[in-house]
This record gives sequence, structure tokens and C-alpha cells, in this order.
Amino acid sequence: MERIWLKQYPPGVPADIEPTQYASLVDLLEESFAKFADRKAFICMDKAISYRDLDQMSLALAAYLQGRGLQRGARVAIMMPNVLQYPVATAAVLRAGFAVVNVNPLYTPRELEHQLKDSGAEAIIVLENFAHTVEQVIAKTQVKHVIVASMGDLLGFKGVIVNLVVRRVKKMVPTWSLPGAVSFNDALSAGRGATLNKPKLSPGDVAFLQYTGGTTGVSKGATLLHRNIVANVLQNDAWLQPAMTTPPHVDQLMIVCALPLYHIFALTACYLLAVRAGGCNLLIPNPRDIAGFVKELAKYQVNSFPAVNTLYNGLMHHPDFKKLDFSKLKISNGGGMAVQRPVAEQWKAVTGCFIAEGYGLSETAPTLTCNPATTTEFSGSIGIPVPSTWISIRDDDGNELPLGQPGEICSKGPQVMSGYWNRPEETAKVMTADGYFRTGDIGIMDEKGYTKIVDRKKDMILVSGFNVYPNEIEEVIASHPGVLECAVIGVPDSGSGEAVKAFVVKKDPNLTAEGVIKFCREQLTGYKVPKQIEFRADLPKTNVGKILRRELRDEKKAQAA
Repeated sequence: MERIWLKQYPPGVPADIEPTQYASLVDLLEESFAKFADRKAFICMDKAISYRDLDQMSLALAAYLQGRGLQRGARVAIMMPNVLQYPVATAAVLRAGFAVVNVNPLYTPRELEHQLKDSGAEAIIVLENFAHTVEQVIAKTQVKHVIVASMGDLLGFKGVIVNLVVRRVKKMVPTWSLPGAVSFNDALSAGRGATLNKPKLSPGDVAFLQYTGGTTGVSKGATLLHRNIVANVLQNDAWLQPAMTTPPHVDQLMIVCALPLYHIFALTACYLLAVRAGGCNLLIPNPRDIAGFVKELAKYQVNSFPAVNTLYNGLMHHPDFKKLDFSKLKISNGGGMAVQRPVAEQWKAVTGCFIAEGYGLSETAPTLTCNPATTTEFSGSIGIPVPSTWISIRDDDGNELPLGQPGEICSKGPQVMSGYWNRPEETAKVMTADGYFRTGDIGIMDEKGYTKIVDRKKDMILVSGFNVYPNEIEEVIASHPGVLECAVIGVPDSGSGEAVKAFVVKKDPNLTAEGVIKFCREQLTGYKVPKQIEFRADLPKTNVGKILRRELRDEKKAQAA
């Protein structure tokens, strides 16, 4: 297929990138550690660590991990919010020759157990606030080594106060017991006296297992190789250059990292992109605290602001946000969910910077398409393919459709995963005969190569940029003794884009909506818990008894209209 979108590329953006310039992601990281040693790499709660610090600490932790007897390619889980230990731990795991399993720290024991078992993780690095969750499932997994971090570990003397407040005042650390667990700082100290046996990594080695919801109700690990991640970092870097080189001049790129680092969007667009450019990440551990977030932003002149629509919207509703200085803001990247026109236009009015909306998935490391970084208008589209990327709109049989016709968005490029971890049959379902990845989203491409998403082929629900799969929620609700059957769909929500709605047929006449929601809270992360429960006498089904979610969705759409 001819790449019609290349004509829309801003000057200086190459048609292709050269991912083979690095044998692995570790080579890219170590190049920056040496090149930018004296620069700040990460700031969190007013404490900065330099590239030299990041290099030395990750080297020590890597040596410590290797000393535990883990074999090359072993999976190490990281279960932390945006704190300074996260970038140190990630670099350490990779430098030791292992693969990172990113874990949402808010996972319930049920969700964590599945992920640890499925990945075969043998070690976990966890913030103490979530150690009680690990305690509940560790015996059922292959995890043999536990490193426990605390909020104040890398904050110097201030860390003592932070830990006191977190543990004693705010009571944010439930009691836990993990015999044999080692503290993060003790692991660093032990590793400093050890030598790292530097593995010879190749582009085909596994770097990350990025878990994504499964159509079968369980999440699957998208296997991202070193070459996939390197490619996407270079693609994003090339894409942002036109914005970065426009005046005013910036000495060091400052990226706001409010998106969770365990999510592929922040991992690539914040952490790794900044390291590649010698930039600095401003880590926001709790972006839900909008007042605290705005206070942090007031301290720095930021240049890059990747976020989801709900976060942009939430910030603009805070009275102090308009007082901030955005004179050096060069790029705002919207992803994870659709950016709404009113939000984009208000963001431009307040910050002077347009939101360049992009699109990608965990399976694609993540970026596939984006609006040009120098965009001066809201296009309502997901943009055009980034360098070395092909997008093809296809029918159910895999045939390419003419421009302007809706079909499944399929993609090909060096950033596309090698497959789902240990699930060849699931991998086969999402790949076409000619090697394109089926995204499950329905889109239309215009004559310039811009694509608009018009529908979702899968039943997936998108809550504030997080994928929610109805099967998983239905499985949980159906296990409630008072439920006969249920169905879950997404409904429009002004706050989160979409919200989860459950239709329930009662077995127990006394069952209440509150009871169902409370039951879900015990087994599902917050964003997956249904916001609405509607009781029904029965649910629409096919002649073979399959529940028709689409019929429920269409019914709700008709009511809304």
C-alpha cells in the first residue's frame, strides 16, 4: 500500500526510523546515562535524581537481582505508582537481563494472582502501601523474591517525615507480612558491593510483558521485545522534533508524568522518551489530587504534557490552573481515549498549546498514529501513522477497503508486539495472513491518510483511558450468589468518557444495586467497578443462548437519542 500520509509529514520528520542502531533498550538507556550524567532525570515530591544517580542505583539493583540466582529472561514484576523507585527498578531489571512485568498497584488479590501466575514472575518489587495484596497471593505464585519500597526511600532526610506521614498520619500502609522480604534501600546497598554480569541482549529479547484485558475474561501479556520498545521511542522522538525545535529555546525537555508509569502510554511517552532526549520527568504520584497537582506544576516550566482527556478536563476546572505559566509548553499529547473538542479548545485557550491526539495499544508499544506535533487545529481524528508504520483499513476477511469506507484498523510496524505471552491461539486471532495486527477498532481513513475511529469491534469499554473488558466484570458479578445472570456494557459518561453499566437478573429477590457494587469493589480495581446497575427480568439472547450486549447498547443509544 502506498503511504499517502507521508505528504502530511512536517519538514524534518523522516518516513522511517532505524531501530537497529541499538541492539537493545539497555544500550539506549546506557547511552543517555553517560551522555547526560549531570542532568536531572526525575523529580518527585521536590527531590531530583540525576542520570548518574539513575545509572548507579539501577546498576546496584541489577547486580542484587542477578545475585538472587534468577536466570536470564526471568520475569520480575514491578508494582508501584509514580515514585523515584520505579525508573530505577525498571532500568535495573532490564540491565540484569530480565523482563519487566508492569503491575497496576491498585489491583485486587484476584487480579494480581492471575498476572503473577500467567507471567511466571519470580520476583516482585512493590511499594509497601500494596504489600498486603502481595501477601494474600504469593503462596499461589512462583514469586520467591520480594523487594519492598517505601514512599520516602530516595527522598533523603525528607523521606523519614514522608514515611511517618504515610504510615502513621494518613494510615496508607495496611499491615503486611512477607517473610524474607528485603527493603529497597537494603537491596541497593547489597548490590553496590556486587558486580553485574552484563548480559549480551539482542533486539529479540523480551523487555516488557504489558498486560491487557482479554476477550476471554482474563488479561493477556502483550510480549514487547527490546526492538519493539526501541522502535517506538525513536518514532515518538522523531515525531516530536518539529515542536521541540520551534522557539522559545528549551535547555532541557521537561515532561509532566501524571499518567501511571506501569501503563504503556507513560512508559514510552514519558519515561523512555525523556531519557532518550536527556529530558526530565516530573513524577506525579497521585494525579487525582488535582489541587496538589496544580501546586506541583506551578514550580516548573513544562514543555511536554501527555495526558488523557479526563485529566486535561479535570485540571482546567481547578481555579488556580489558569494562573500557571505555559509559555514554554510545546506539545500536549492526548491518548488512551478520545479527546473531546470542547476540552481541546479550552486547553488551547488556557495554555496556548493544541492537544495532538494520538492512538495506540499495549500491543503496539503503544504509538501507531498521531496528529502532527505542530498541529494548529483540532482534527477530531487520531492523526496519521508515525514513521515506519503502516495502517490499513480492512473488512472481516482481511481485504483492504477503499478510502472513506469503515473497516477494522490494522497495523504493521517495528513497534508491534511479537504476540501474547504463551497464548499462540490468541495471537493468531489478532494477526492477518500478511502480518498486520488487528486492533479491534473500526475506523475510516481519508484521502490525506488521517483516520477517525467510528466504533469498536470488540465489546471493550474505555474508562479514562483504561481498557475494561465486560467478560471479566460479568465473571465477577455472576459469582455473586444472588445473581442469576448478567451483562455489562459501556455507557457515555461526562467524567470518564465511558462508564461501566451492568444489567442483572436476580436469583435472590433481596439483592440490591449497592450489594452488587460492594461485591465488585472487593474483586476489581476501581475503574472496572460498575457505576450503574439495572435489574431486569431477563436479558436479550441469540437462539443459542448467547447474551446480546450489542442489543443492550443499541437500546441505551436509542433512549439517549
